[in-house]
Amino acid sequence: MTRIIEARNLRKVFGDFTAVDGISFDVRQGECFGLLGPNGAGKTTTIRMLYGYSPATGGTLNAFGGPLAENLRSVKMRMGICQQEDNLDPDLSVEQNLLVFARYFNLPVEAAQKEAHSLLRFFALEGRSATSIRELSGGMKRRLVIARSLINRPDLLILDEPTTGLDPQSRHQVWQRLEELKARGLTILLTSHYMEEAARLCDRLLIMDQGNILVEGPPAQLVMNHVGREVIEVNAPSEAMRTFLQDKGVLFEEVAQRLLIYNAGDGELFIHLSRDFTRAGCTLRQATLEDVFLRLTGRELRE
Repeated sequence: MTRIIEARNLRKVFGDFTAVDGISFDVRQGECFGLLGPNGAGKTTTIRMLYGYSPATGGTLNAFGGPLAENLRSVKMRMGICQQEDNLDPDLSVEQNLLVFARYFNLPVEAAQKEAHSLLRFFALEGRSATSIRELSGGMKRRLVIARSLINRPDLLILDEPTTGLDPQSRHQVWQRLEELKARGLTILLTSHYMEEAARLCDRLLIMDQGNILVEGPPAQLVMNHVGREVIEVNAPSEAMRTFLQDKGVLFEEVAQRLLIYNAGDGELFIHLSRDFTRAGCTLRQATLEDVFLRLTGRELRE
């Protein structure tokens, strides 16, 4: 499969601080590839190196089959960038924001207008084409920012936390549009703090922390490899339960007054624990990508 991005031993250093510490990964044509990690993990720094905003300190970075640094102008023409900030021009209307941005790619006026109308229909904004940016809701602004990043019909769409701050309805609407773009064959590189978003959209992903890659693979495979199919949650676990689990070699984690038991099996362990060890509450649920993320990166707050 064609590799759109190839990063090898990629590093970024700011003075004495190493933000990205020699990571290697590929982004393949037609897939949605995710970068996950807590605040300060190096995700946004990596993204900025990928679209040439911040040059790498070390390693190699190829895009579309050639060195990024040597082909930066041509590579940028083939990329669409959706940054975290809603940096729309408040003095322009919805359609004007698209048309002005199209000039950066030297799109003829007629072609830009046609593409803008098509994108506004796709993102359900056609009725707002003449509306001032100041009158849009947060969800509408976010859809417009993504639409703007597609005005040049890119081969690679880079999305840096595209749904942060959106209400659930707006978030799901954005997800539906991204799934449609992916179905058309567009390659997407995504960073996100929403594990549900990453699990739903990404074919493959990597989880970073402190500038390093912890794991990489398809979301479902990462869940199976690191926490199993199901998780048992126990409130106020007894010492007898802890001893039993340790003797059986069962993987578990203590979180405040709860016990999280991974690789819970076919339900027999849940029945046994519920019947013989606890009356305070015992829940069996499906394991998620969030379980993997928290287990690997920890649960402490990050600044």
